[in-house]
Amino acid sequence: MKKIIRLLALLAFVITIVSCKPGKSPGGSDALVSHIDSTVQAGDDFFLFANGKWFKANPIPPSEQSNGLWQLIQDTINAQILNICETSAALNDAPKGSNKQKIGDFFYSGMDSLDLNIKGLASLKEDLDRIDAIKDTKGLVSEAAYVHSVAGSPLFRFYVGQDDRISSKHAIFISQGGLSLPDRSFYFDKDPRAVMIREKFTEHLARMYKLMGYTEAAATHAAERNMKLETALAKVSRKREDTRDPLKNYNKIPFAKLKISMPNFDWDLFVQNAGLSNVDTVITGQPEFLAAENGYLKSFPLADWKNYLKFQLIRSLSRYLDDETYLESFSFYSTVLRGVKEPKPRWKRVVEQTDQSLGELIGQVYVAEYLPKGTKEKLLEIGKAIMDVYSERIKNLDWMSDATKQKALKKLGTVILKVGYPDKWKDLSSLQFDRSSYVKNAMNANKWEFAYNISKFGKPVDRAEWDMEPQTYNAYYNPSNNEIVIPGCNIIVPGYERVMADDALLYSIIGGSTFGHEITHGFDDQGCKYDEYGNLHNWWSKEDSIRFFARTKLIVEQFNGYIAVDNLHINGELTQGENIADLAGVIMGYEAFKKTSQFKNKILISGLNPDQRYFLGYGLAWMINSRPEAIANQVRSDEHSPAKFRVIGPLSDIPEFYATFNIKQGNAMWRPDSLRVKIW
Repeated sequence: MKKIIRLLALLAFVITIVSCKPGKSPGGSDALVSHIDSTVQAGDDFFLFANGKWFKANPIPPSEQSNGLWQLIQDTINAQILNICETSAALNDAPKGSNKQKIGDFFYSGMDSLDLNIKGLASLKEDLDRIDAIKDTKGLVSEAAYVHSVAGSPLFRFYVGQDDRISSKHAIFISQGGLSLPDRSFYFDKDPRAVMIREKFTEHLARMYKLMGYTEAAATHAAERNMKLETALAKVSRKREDTRDPLKNYNKIPFAKLKISMPNFDWDLFVQNAGLSNVDTVITGQPEFLAAENGYLKSFPLADWKNYLKFQLIRSLSRYLDDETYLESFSFYSTVLRGVKEPKPRWKRVVEQTDQSLGELIGQVYVAEYLPKGTKEKLLEIGKAIMDVYSERIKNLDWMSDATKQKALKKLGTVILKVGYPDKWKDLSSLQFDRSSYVKNAMNANKWEFAYNISKFGKPVDRAEWDMEPQTYNAYYNPSNNEIVIPGCNIIVPGYERVMADDALLYSIIGGSTFGHEITHGFDDQGCKYDEYGNLHNWWSKEDSIRFFARTKLIVEQFNGYIAVDNLHINGELTQGENIADLAGVIMGYEAFKKTSQFKNKILISGLNPDQRYFLGYGLAWMINSRPEAIANQVRSDEHSPAKFRVIGPLSDIPEFYATFNIKQGNAMWRPDSLRVKIW
């Protein structure tokens, strides 16, 4: 999706709240105390100080790229979804078209490994044969549109979303894409890890082509040509950090101009096959990419494009296919790229894919059977407390002019808080599943989602729509709606099965890492370019912008200095939006926490004072231990800094943290006041 979705993992176990009285976790053990690694000084590495003991006792499972609260939480949610799936699959009389019939049939088809292994790639034979039969670029365009609808996004990204400048209207977006590696940098970086990944990728390509029936020589040739084609696409792709500026990546042109600029690509045929009509304008993200791709359609032989298209289809659907195909894809995308040693159990994989394909249906059952009562109310309570603090902070800023403050307060006052679950569910009645083919079920789900997105073109924007389900452990800010969306499963703090967690935890985890973080995305280096209506235009004065970006430059420099793994530095330019949101979020959560009785009365819990509990709670929020391969992959391709630096980065800029843990010059986290970032 075009929307700037900021994925922020929170901390939650899904449990039943029976008391609002704060206290210790019922097991008697307080995670904030039991996780502390006393062999590490808080001022040297607060991430390990707060979480190190847990990391030592809980190594990363072979089937995972990381371990920590995210994984524990996802396992809890998976167990609940598994119950929904198994009870649905066991029903013999579920009405055709009902939620439980669809969930049950999808899950059953995925668990039938015997049938999957017998069929191999036979379920996709018709699709592969059709690609083989392509005779010209028109045939290539037609099949590319088909693959977009059922599997991946070959050649480029294509979707319908809110027009950045007219947020009440939908527009067609076309932007760079079509790469099989996570980012363009993987094709060019010269460090040993990047070189190894390219070599392994080419070998993986050859093995995938052999699974499609190619001879050894033909598979090797196809792999080499595919790598050359994708490298050419990567070469004309903008760096990821250069795609973050919404102004520079908004190029609205007449549809006729797009067709003239890409005469080798039949756009009329593509949009027709995609299900669109009456296309007048399109928004192109990176026109130079499309211009170069137009040339590649002629300079690369049609055979190369056919091989490329077949790989894109199989790669995107490999998780729904036979074990041999799945394991080959896993060996590269999970083991080589992320260091995962072995696949997850089949039930867990199928549960996750069922949730991904049928999340809206599962969400309805989840809300009714698992989500604690009062979830919406509690989330709104904390969210509004953070909003009040944000308003106070804006009013007291010393670098923002009064005129811009009024505009900022107006935008803040119109932020929409969507919490818990949607009031209206999507209509999935046309979505059809049976038990005959797992991959066909997945393709049907993808086709429905694609058609649903395309159907928005020409219709009014539905600002009540959600882009996440209540059981999705994430959150996002959408600048085009000026909204924050917090799914319901983010409400609970781990370990507090029968009592409400104390406010220090609630305000560090839910207040700071969630609401404070997401609200800030409305005012970070991207969000500040959208007004209160979600329209892209500059509402800052020139002087305010200069002062703002002088401060954000400091956070870019701060994170550029961090080495994440090997000799890979964090890309401060790429991650600055998330780093700004982390810093402001933890501050907003702290300021809101200071208004609670726990803070005012200096209540001790487990020997920790309110300040200690708050900052340790923030450390707990990012208790994630990742494999080196996964961290390297994240640094090259993700706007989020690795978990460790989401803790030590922002805390290194906060005076109250220094005072609480006696951070002094000489400690690794100490920064002189002149370099501490102060924005919100």
